[in-house]
Amino acid sequence: MPDPAVIETHMELRVEGRSPATPFLRARDLLETEYDLDLPVYVRVRENPDERTWVGHYADRHVLNISLAAASSAMGRELALHEFAHMCRYEGDHPSHVIPTEEALFLALAGRRVERRVLSQCYQIANHMKDIYADDITLSVGPTDKLVAFLESELAAAVADRPTLPPRAGSQRLTPGADPQITAVNAAFALALVERHDLVPPDHRIYDLAYAAGEDAPDVDVDGFKRRFESLAADIDESGYRRALVDAVRDYVSTQPDPAAD
Repeated sequence: MPDPAVIETHMELRVEGRSPATPFLRARDLLETEYDLDLPVYVRVRENPDERTWVGHYADRHVLNISLAAASSAMGRELALHEFAHMCRYEGDHPSHVIPTEEALFLALAGRRVERRVLSQCYQIANHMKDIYADDITLSVGPTDKLVAFLESELAAAVADRPTLPPRAGSQRLTPGADPQITAVNAAFALALVERHDLVPPDHRIYDLAYAAGEDAPDVDVDGFKRRFESLAADIDESGYRRALVDAVRDYVSTQPDPAAD
């Protein structure tokens, strides 16, 4: 294995693994046009193509774990820039990145039993809210075309992959496919992001896909979730952010069957 690539700049970056450092260098260069990171960034490129991209924050560094497939893809630079933006939000003590998600979910789900898949989806909603704030940075310094194409592609795949039957409480899904309820929320997030930054015209295909996602999950208010995500205030405080996350999770869980009633 080659020695790690160490790039000495104001933002210290260390890339470990077989991936070229180029996508991370380019992402750093875009970020540094307007932002900076105080802590060094360690990028660990994993061989496993199924390894989930995730960021760890420590007292002396940030660590970005990313699969070799993702790092080598056409979205490599954009994925790295997005994760660097999360690091900026963390260093800036933004409420979306310092309030423990578990704390908000405990408040939102108090007194309610939910299936494990629904709990996982609640975490996804929390991640969408973090992503809104990270992408406020990403889209202020980076190109937008690839992100729009990525959102459209992901939404199209989920809509096409919808199951033929909805899940029952306490049951295993009998048909493969994306869960229509969380797909509808994902559609709302995509619309919120493109409208928050004025990225697409009103006749863009992403609106047709979001409409189809909403039709598959009539209990989910796509427009309502879109407004929640889009209207998140840039200067939100911890109390306001916690309340926004709790309300979003409660609204989503209200669309799910109660396992205790099955």
